[in-house]
Amino acid sequence: MNPRAHLVPAALTVWATALAGLLWTWWAAPVVGLTLTLIGGLALRPWRPAAVAIAVAGPVAACWIGAQAHASAHHPLRAAAERGMPTTLHLELDSRPHGLRTSGFGSRAGGVDLVLVRATLDDGGRVVVLAPATGWLELLPGRRVEAKGTLAPPRGGELTVAVLRVRGPPRVETEAPVWQRVAEDLRAGLRDASTALDPEPAGLLPALVVGDTSRLAPRVVEEFRTAGLAHVLAVSGANLAILCGAVLLVLRLFRLGPRGCAAGAMAALVGFVVLAGPEPSVLRAAVMGAVALLALVLGRERSAVPALAAAVVVLVLYDPELATDSGFGLSVVATAALVLLAPRWSAAMRERGVPVGLAEALAVPVAANLATAPLVAGISGQVSLVAVVANLLVGPVVAPATVLGVSAAVLAPVHEPVARLVVEVAGPAVSWLITVGRHAAAVPGAAVGWPEGWLGGVLLAGVLVLGWVVLRLRRLRVLVVAAAAGAVVVLVPLEVVSPRWPVQGWSVVACDVGQGDAVVLATAERDRAVLVDTGPDPVPVLSCLRRLGVRRIPLVVLSHLHADHVGGLAAVLAEREVGAVAVGPARRPGWAWEEVRERARAAGVRVVELSAGQRLGWPGLGLDVLGPRAGPVGETNTAVNDASLVLRASTAAGRVLLTGDVELAGQADLLDGHVDLRADVLKVPHHGSRYSSPAFLAAVRPRIALVSVGAGNRYGHPSGVVVDALVKQGALVLRTDRDGDTAVLTGPEGPRIVRRGGPLDEAKGNEDEERQVDQAQRGVAAARRPPGPGVGVVAAGLHRSALAARRTAGELHLLRVRGPARRGTRHRRAGHRHRGGAHGRGGFRRRRVPPGRRHPVRRRPRDTAGGVARRALQPGKGETAVAAAADRVARGHRTGGAARAPRAGRLPAHGLAAHLGGRAVTAAPGLVGTAPGSVGTEPGPVGGSGSADASGVAGGSGAAGGAGTACGSDVSGGPGGGVSSGGPSARPPPTAARSPGGRCGR
Repeated sequence: MNPRAHLVPAALTVWATALAGLLWTWWAAPVVGLTLTLIGGLALRPWRPAAVAIAVAGPVAACWIGAQAHASAHHPLRAAAERGMPTTLHLELDSRPHGLRTSGFGSRAGGVDLVLVRATLDDGGRVVVLAPATGWLELLPGRRVEAKGTLAPPRGGELTVAVLRVRGPPRVETEAPVWQRVAEDLRAGLRDASTALDPEPAGLLPALVVGDTSRLAPRVVEEFRTAGLAHVLAVSGANLAILCGAVLLVLRLFRLGPRGCAAGAMAALVGFVVLAGPEPSVLRAAVMGAVALLALVLGRERSAVPALAAAVVVLVLYDPELATDSGFGLSVVATAALVLLAPRWSAAMRERGVPVGLAEALAVPVAANLATAPLVAGISGQVSLVAVVANLLVGPVVAPATVLGVSAAVLAPVHEPVARLVVEVAGPAVSWLITVGRHAAAVPGAAVGWPEGWLGGVLLAGVLVLGWVVLRLRRLRVLVVAAAAGAVVVLVPLEVVSPRWPVQGWSVVACDVGQGDAVVLATAERDRAVLVDTGPDPVPVLSCLRRLGVRRIPLVVLSHLHADHVGGLAAVLAEREVGAVAVGPARRPGWAWEEVRERARAAGVRVVELSAGQRLGWPGLGLDVLGPRAGPVGETNTAVNDASLVLRASTAAGRVLLTGDVELAGQADLLDGHVDLRADVLKVPHHGSRYSSPAFLAAVRPRIALVSVGAGNRYGHPSGVVVDALVKQGALVLRTDRDGDTAVLTGPEGPRIVRRGGPLDEAKGNEDEERQVDQAQRGVAAARRPPGPGVGVVAAGLHRSALAARRTAGELHLLRVRGPARRGTRHRRAGHRHRGGAHGRGGFRRRRVPPGRRHPVRRRPRDTAGGVARRALQPGKGETAVAAAADRVARGHRTGGAARAPRAGRLPAHGLAAHLGGRAVTAAPGLVGTAPGSVGTEPGPVGGSGSADASGVAGGSGAAGGAGTACGSDVSGGPGGGVSSGGPSARPPPTAARSPGGRCGR
């Protein structure tokens, strides 16, 4: 056994004692500690140093950790926390507030709105404070505050006695220590100096140097996690090793002795710990570094293993909660791998002829990633397959970026211009980190799913050990290598060269972006599509576009400006070629409107406005704007939702109705205007919320209903009542939280569905999992149905085979949706059983009715807004009156119907004609549709002509004649080019001078 490993058994004993006391109960700590001490002392008697170490550390850990666990379990606040009592506490903050980032929804913007901070009571008890970011985010460790809130029980595995939920700002009692204020000034200086770089590198440099992730983009965090580079975003022993190594190198240049070098490195170590904060990995590295520097002074440099073991013993005794901290565990395991495995593997590669530098560069990331892979898999639920290559590529730039970042932090309070210059020098290295992470995360199959928790970690550890044992056997080594090579040859072409997604010929894809909307509409060109909404976060929508191979987006339509529809706009504008951004009449909330304008201006993309009656088209795709039909909107979320753009897309797979988040009032306004709402595919309004009118759903009568919803959302979406109503009409309901990305494509007998998510659970038989409705809601819906036989919930379940034929192929699930059953008369006879009758759950039989006894079926007239308002359509919404618009109907305020051919209207010059991204052709009948890049014209009632711009937007004449300029010089010609209005009359075009203050220039 290695003579320098005599502290390892003691470290393992202390760690196991802490785990038992935290994860089980307080008395388990002394029992486990004393038991391991006895067993270890007897087993290690021949190895006296190890036996003495475990005999000393074991009883100390058993008593000390057991006492702390007992005090935490019997603290007076525990009982108060169980009852959720309000209280006022005097606290001393132990850590910097950690921001909790949330995805935006509705008018609430995404970002950091809550913070989590650890604090200590006057009697030594530990609490966790969950508070609003305002007033808490700028607090420093060591500051005493008074906080008023509600107590809650803590989670297991900690010494925390309670969680305090605070709603207001704290009352500061004392200031933070002077060294904490100095450290915050240095961090603030680094953040300010980093603004010399682009936004993403500017946020990454403070995270790389001092672990400050306050300005780090969520997209970068997700990409680094997928690429196996998440450790770069956390301060660890690598940062301390780089800094201390740089200081030692400089001091050696000045010919200082070992003691002088050790003193200088110790000063740098202490300063960096204060600058970065007492994070678990920093503390572990600091203690280990102090032990190593002490060994340097004493002339015993080769003592990495004892230093690591001593660090574990000291830190776990100081803070037993570190035993369950994932960051601390990752740090210890990675360091052990670098100390024990990397040198041996590097030596083995050198013996086989690998150059020294290349051998060390390969051994370090391989050892660290393989050793930490079980922990990472248990924590994140995924295994990165590109981590080794990504770490190999970023390794050379981490050290210079760290040293330059620390230098900039030190120089910023002294002379900011010099600090900004140092940051600019570090810019290429930081940008390289982002580039590697982005491209590594974009590799197909970069990360594979794995079971989370202890089971997943142990399972992966077993797989790695089994692989190591197999590779040690020479007879099986060749077989394993051959099998791995065969798997690569077979799987790589399937997953990379010919991926199963996207399916050939897709027309519409509802992207799985969580609790938000993002729908992609294909054009006739392979890599060109229109995007409607961008979801709440940038990563999901970009991943969906990348999987679909969409590179050019002529138009991004934002149905309304709520956070769950515009959150990914900035990333789409940065990563894809976008022609224009279209919005509706709503300009609320104000922060979202300003952000959309700023993002579009930074990307050089024009913002245009859509209004009801407009029509636009591209090869293979046409869009009609059906709503909103109202004017300015109010400030409430409901008013903004009802002002959502409602679009009808004409695709190869049929009509698609995109409804945004329109609710009852907006739906009633569409019904009242007699808008043709019929569609084959419906994007269900507002993520399937309960505020959808049955009359609206009946007017659409879709074959396929797509619900864009996040898994486990706290809003109760989708509503069982709405899902049940769609199923009763014969629609196939698909949800992105269960089916993932969902594509609609054309088929010989109607639209087909291909889902990227998992297949349906066949064990459920004919029951449709998309419409598992709460039994109470199902009873309410059944009570409201008229008596008599009908295709309701039971009948739809029994006749599911008539609605969809399923076909499974690998991970993709192919569904063929057939047309609705033909309407027929149902003749009541004596003794015939009807659902809900006295005979219980009956059914109906197909009977051939003689011609003489057939009667015509009378259809109910279309529900108007007044009729909709008079009915109690939705639970919880009955108190909200829906205004009837019969007076506007009487005045002829209509937009056409199903039997009336659409009439080509006129588009005002400040409408959508500006900057549509090239080759947009008109979709209105009567216009001359030309090839892409050509000109289409239409004679107007008075005369005149128009022309097309260089991008191919068709021009046409207006009702008043003459030519005009739309929103600048990009598009010329009168209204009607590329887009036509479906209104009752044409409007004269405004002059070109109006465009800067018009809708396009907003």
